[in-house]
Amino acid sequence: MAVTGVEAIAEGVNLLWVLVVTFLIFFMHAGFAMLEAGQVRAKNVANQLTKNLLTWSVGVLVFFLVGAAVSTIAGVLTSGGSADVAGAFASTLSPGSANAWVDWLFGAVFAMTAATIVSGAVAGRAKLRTYVAYTMVLAAVIYPVVSGITWGGTGLLADLGFHDFAGGMVVHGMGGVAGLVAAWVIGPRMDRFGPDGEVNVIPGHSITFAVLGTLILAFGWYGFNVGTAASVLSVADDGTVTLAAFATVGRVALTTTLAMAAGAVGAGAVSMLKTGKVDTLYVANGLLAGLVGITGITDAVVWPGAVAVGLLAGAQLPVVFEFVEKRLGVDDVCAVFPVHGSAGILGALAFPFISTAGFSLGQLWVQAVGVVVIVGWTAVTTAVVFGAARALGQARVSPDHEREGLDVAEHGVETYPEFGREGPAGVRTDGGNAVSADALRTDGGLEPNDIEMVTAVVRPGVLPDVKTALAEVGAPSLTVTRVSGRGSQPAKTGQWRGEEYTVDLHEKVKIECVVADVPADDVVDAICDAANTGEPGDGKVFVWPVAKATQVRTGKTGPEAV
Repeated sequence: MAVTGVEAIAEGVNLLWVLVVTFLIFFMHAGFAMLEAGQVRAKNVANQLTKNLLTWSVGVLVFFLVGAAVSTIAGVLTSGGSADVAGAFASTLSPGSANAWVDWLFGAVFAMTAATIVSGAVAGRAKLRTYVAYTMVLAAVIYPVVSGITWGGTGLLADLGFHDFAGGMVVHGMGGVAGLVAAWVIGPRMDRFGPDGEVNVIPGHSITFAVLGTLILAFGWYGFNVGTAASVLSVADDGTVTLAAFATVGRVALTTTLAMAAGAVGAGAVSMLKTGKVDTLYVANGLLAGLVGITGITDAVVWPGAVAVGLLAGAQLPVVFEFVEKRLGVDDVCAVFPVHGSAGILGALAFPFISTAGFSLGQLWVQAVGVVVIVGWTAVTTAVVFGAARALGQARVSPDHEREGLDVAEHGVETYPEFGREGPAGVRTDGGNAVSADALRTDGGLEPNDIEMVTAVVRPGVLPDVKTALAEVGAPSLTVTRVSGRGSQPAKTGQWRGEEYTVDLHEKVKIECVVADVPADDVVDAICDAANTGEPGDGKVFVWPVAKATQVRTGKTGPEAV
């Protein structure tokens, strides 16, 4: 029966609203892509972007074919009902109304948000096939069960009265816990932790990307939170048109904005207290943590409470990240647990204290039960999937591929290929000269001098070890330059829009160390010991005589200048 008159207008407005906010939530994937790409090494950017693309592409197909129905079934079964399995699948695969055509998509964008969070935790070492396989399981079963028992109208947590308006725990808390467990099972990146458990910092390649990604996510978050008020208009039996769920939209927009801002301030303040500086990445992550903290409760809290939750969610971020890193020894590359996991848990448990209905001990108990159920289900299922992959030797890439970078190893591409373009035909990647070892002189053909320049060209990843080794032999002063070059390391084949090209210049770092009172041989030995991986491409070390040295500030010359 066709809908006409005022009812048609109301239904049209409601459907348009759902579609617009759905598209806005989808755009959050652009933010996730930039945020995660900025936090990984340059050699892993294409791999991370590919994971983001496939999260949506594979995940949304699986959710459409399986996950949407499983969500409905899980809600009915955990309420003690008898599930109509065929009907659950038919409602998505054979839609019978305008609403049925879009309901699954509204659920899908939330599901894919939960899935893409995990990719940031296992960046830089997870096999693409393993991550995609986990995404399929998450989209088909893990997330649908959580959403079904909470948002299905019926379900274990829905029947208890667990409050999660827009996914603070159902989406973000779940994704953060899944990321933490996956990172724990798969293990840390190479050289992330020393033999005695000391932490080695591995910076991402672009703060710019990370901050721009954060702002895109924050923009899309208005669709995430405000858009959850999915019904704009309601038509009564007498034809009267009133606001439906949209009646709370003003409160949602306000509390979302305040918590977002407070999260950035909270993280920045704690960063300042801990290090004496306001860390840019912590501020960006804190802004997101504030959003996560308020997402599940944004419709029914007082605005001072939203500020408090935002501040706490941002403030806990540096503390929890340090705990995960230094106490648990888990390599959470993009800080997905402190941003999404612990912040989501905090928001869910804070709800009874700042609710517009006043404090309720019963509601606190319900919220705690909901958190335990979601965390438990997510942790166990994620551990099973990644544990099985690890047992089969499929959880992570080989050490050679990890050292080389996943862009080349897994995709055959260079994210920044400008320095690796193919040279003239016939040019050998070893320089084209075969020189006898007897003809080589490390002193440049001059008499020995008391000042010497040691120049090393090595892999970027060994720089921290080389710096430590130089300090230990008494030569801490050095100059480091990012370079590209070629020697005996074989050329590689890259691709750009499907066309192959030769990559014969490899990313290296050049280390220059001038010494006067330290034997150059000691410096050479220290560099070689620290930079040696046993693979072609470890680099070379050269020693040059320095004719003169002058200190700019004092005018001293010779060894005194060094």
